[in-house]
Amino acid sequence: MNAWNQQGGRPPYDPYSPYGPYGPQPTPPPPVRRVGAVRRMWRAVGPLAAGRKVFRPSRPGRVDDPAVARMQRVRTAVGLAAVVWVTFSYKLAASVADLADDRLDQSWNAVLVLSVTFPVVVGVLIGAARPPARRELLLRARKPLGSVLALIGGVALFPAAVLTGLLDGRFATGPATTVITVVVALFMLVWVLPFVAYGVGMSLVHVFRTADIHETVPPLLALVLVWEMALVDVLTGAYAGVPGPLRVLLVLGAPCSVTAVALWELRRLRVGYGLTLRGALLR
Repeated sequence: MNAWNQQGGRPPYDPYSPYGPYGPQPTPPPPVRRVGAVRRMWRAVGPLAAGRKVFRPSRPGRVDDPAVARMQRVRTAVGLAAVVWVTFSYKLAASVADLADDRLDQSWNAVLVLSVTFPVVVGVLIGAARPPARRELLLRARKPLGSVLALIGGVALFPAAVLTGLLDGRFATGPATTVITVVVALFMLVWVLPFVAYGVGMSLVHVFRTADIHETVPPLLALVLVWEMALVDVLTGAYAGVPGPLRVLLVLGAPCSVTAVALWELRRLRVGYGLTLRGALLR
């Protein structure tokens, strides 16, 4: 009788080996990390958690194509790299901080233009829709409109606090009012400011979550927005000091690349998913 038969038909094993008599044993699950009550509350109602609920599309059944998201990230990275290279090559910004401020100002200007363009474009689409689709599109536009109002309202709190003298301590005339003033100031810095910064980025990425209205609306709205921003760059003399041909390339590079991605996205939605603007409008 061999060694296998001596162990009941099973091969021998080393009792000091991590492997048991029946082969490799399952890896025990990692220990559960306990999360404190404050951290759980922050994850639930913190500025980023609130921003995800307010600025990201959430309509059930919405088509979310990962290939389009990858293409948009590539386009954004290439465009940002080109702007950084030109900015420092031609000394358009003295430091990285100046470049960051310039990009932040441009992002906020884009949000402002988008907040004005959004109701116009959506209003035209709803007006062009047939009556059976008009009510549904109106209902779907509530959350995108809410994200616009939330962002503008969050930004408006800062000039309101300055104009009313809240941040200067005008209302801190006693112990109770001083505590209230400090709490409000901390809330604006710790919660409202990250919420607004996150909202600016998400509003540009998700085009004010207009995919909740229909999947074809974000690329169409992005097309309108990017050419409006190109017109603003021309009127304000953006990239002054850059040679003419390169300046034209910088001004037209973003709208042309966004247009190409948007047209590709619309074609992908039509061919791959059967989604068209005419279908949304029931035309």
